[in-house]
Amino acid sequence: MAREDRKRRQPDGDEAADEGERRGRRDKRPKEEKPAPPLPSEIRNKEKRSEVYAKLKREKKAQKRRLGRERGQAAQRAAELGEEVPEKQVPRTIENTREPDETVCRPDDQELFAGNDADEFNAVLKQVVTPKVLITTCRFNSGRGPAFIKELMQVIPNAQYVNRGTYDLKKIVEYANNREFTSVMVVHTNRREPDALLIINLPEGPTAHFKLSKLVLRKDIKNHGNPTSHKPELALNNFTTRLGHRVGRMIQSLFPQDPNFRGRRVVTFHNQRDYIFFRHHRYIFEEKEKKIVSKDKKSKGETKTEKQINCRLQECGPRFTLKLLTLQHGTFDTKSGEYEWVHKPDLDTSRRRFFL
Repeated sequence: MAREDRKRRQPDGDEAADEGERRGRRDKRPKEEKPAPPLPSEIRNKEKRSEVYAKLKREKKAQKRRLGRERGQAAQRAAELGEEVPEKQVPRTIENTREPDETVCRPDDQELFAGNDADEFNAVLKQVVTPKVLITTCRFNSGRGPAFIKELMQVIPNAQYVNRGTYDLKKIVEYANNREFTSVMVVHTNRREPDALLIINLPEGPTAHFKLSKLVLRKDIKNHGNPTSHKPELALNNFTTRLGHRVGRMIQSLFPQDPNFRGRRVVTFHNQRDYIFFRHHRYIFEEKEKKIVSKDKKSKGETKTEKQINCRLQECGPRFTLKLLTLQHGTFDTKSGEYEWVHKPDLDTSRRRFFL
């Protein structure tokens, strides 16, 4: 009976062909692709999300190192064979992809140089007049304002503090003009915290109003140094447009143009994305001997000593950030003054648009 049942179950020729076709169709079906791993932002569990993110970051870093190693090996082979070395890749940043600006200064701009000889800062920058700065405050000064002014007076040579009292700012400007000051600097405080800086060039302006933020005093800087009374060197970086050039010359006119290099002091105003970062350092050069193991087979790993000159920096403080809000013609006048430039929210149309 069992043999008869087996014979009955065996399909005939047509049924076998149909079965083979069905199997062939099943084999020809496209294989299901593996689902892509979920992104960290799609994972709700915090621990799992951080674990997946750390793994992705490690893989990306390893791939970046591998590609850099391959590029370095390719450049080395090309140099050994005398071929053209491939160009070094430059990373894309917001700075080097900024929107084109017609006001960027060029080295052959004769109009710019002619304007420098006739502007308000020419007498100070050509050392015809010695810079003399009057520093004052708003009417209600408290909190960290006095400490900040004390450190500003150590940064800027020939700076004098005058108590504001109840005088109007126009009276302070008139007082400074009569005593041959070249600039007036006003530190404004709000809720016991300095939040704005006003620089007035004398006698004819202009007046720059800056927002002040991220103030760190000297006592709050780790391993800070104490500045000397020597005239500092001045470093101005990335003031590339016509407006930035004018603001840079205004800042430059606050400092003497004959620095004393024995003091090894440097004051830096670094412009990046229209934020001006202020730093104050002392520097020292040190000569050290460094041991180098030669890679030649003949020398068999002999060590040689070479002298290297290193530079060390020590921050003296204070540390703060400025952002230009307005630039006004003439001295301070809020009612009838004309403005050269005013920052408005409508101007911030792109992250890659800069004005300084």
